[in-house]
Amino acid sequence: MTAAIEDAARAVDADSVMGMLRARPRLLALGEPTHGEDALLEVRNDLFRQLVEQEGYRIVAIESDCMAGLIVDDYVTSGAGTLDDVMERGFSHGFGGSAANRELVRWMRAYNDGRPAAEQVRFAGFDGPLEMSGGESPRHALTALHAHLADRCDAAMLPCTAETLDRLLGDDDRWTEPAAMMDPSRSVGRTPDAERLRLIADDLTALLDAQAPGPDQPSARDDRERARLYARTATGLLRYHSWTADTSPGRLGWLLTLRDSIMAANLLALAERGLVLAHGHNGHLQRERSSMRRGDHRMEWWSAGGIVSARLGEEYAFVATALGTIRHRGVQTPPPDTVEGFLYALPEDRYVVDVRRLAAALGDAPPAPRESPWYGYSPLDPARLASKDALVFVKDAPEGPMWWPAG
Repeated sequence: MTAAIEDAARAVDADSVMGMLRARPRLLALGEPTHGEDALLEVRNDLFRQLVEQEGYRIVAIESDCMAGLIVDDYVTSGAGTLDDVMERGFSHGFGGSAANRELVRWMRAYNDGRPAAEQVRFAGFDGPLEMSGGESPRHALTALHAHLADRCDAAMLPCTAETLDRLLGDDDRWTEPAAMMDPSRSVGRTPDAERLRLIADDLTALLDAQAPGPDQPSARDDRERARLYARTATGLLRYHSWTADTSPGRLGWLLTLRDSIMAANLLALAERGLVLAHGHNGHLQRERSSMRRGDHRMEWWSAGGIVSARLGEEYAFVATALGTIRHRGVQTPPPDTVEGFLYALPEDRYVVDVRRLAAALGDAPPAPRESPWYGYSPLDPARLASKDALVFVKDAPEGPMWWPAG
């Protein structure tokens, strides 16, 4: 069996990955089983560089705040700001502390220097402005959308003035109240002001959709794409805050659903612009439904990858990543009867595996599922191999600076 599995493995490079796919994807998703390990991000960086230089990919999207990602995109395309400031303000979830993310941004800036806009590589976050403690204020997205339309429309067409918008939004701290995640009564998401803001956001989005496209120039397209991002984010955040204030049994299921639907909408919008490499957790990029158990209640919802795959078909490809050890997190050498154990026995440190040939080598009896001693790591589900287009395996994640606040 080991020889057959080894025969299914190749070096992790663009040629090997693309050769395992049924079609050339418009959106290639590379998943990871945990956050915070630069060894996995270095694989992503190497693959993105090769996809840019050999396959014409032009966008990298990571599981980070889509609004903050605009700061990174401005830097890599025009040099606006400083690298230190961009790493601090352009990422959510602590991802700006990653040396591998810093190297990605540095490489993109160097690649773009002196190139015309049409040939530049672009950066995007595809997550909403959401942290574990809840959602951000909708102020940034909503006021930016209002300003975009105020510059292009008769003032009488706008559903409110900028001053009214500011008054309804109020203090940003009330939107970001951490206690609201566990206590719906602490959320402002269903106050009269918030309900009116949802109507305003809906009207502003309709007004944006009714505008004729500007001239077919990169700057005009960028302006419109940003406005569409503002609209998606404003409506998505207001809906998220509304469900944060809900007291029904469906509350948490709605919040989980909304986050992945925001991710999916952002990924689909990016795929309209060009060839995309998306990088995030396996659970968000997989085709299957995700699930979570809270007490006796099991919740299921469609992952972002499932939503995108339903829209793009074969133009969406999902390459999952599996990991051998994260010893500094208590994840030791995988048991030999698991998929990770079989792959760990191979000689190389990292490789990409043809999942169809791997499944044939494993035979009809699926290997045992691996147990995780650490909540932040999700082992591979051997029953779901067939839903993946390929599998990257990294043998060991060495300990480095602890930049991800994983507890």
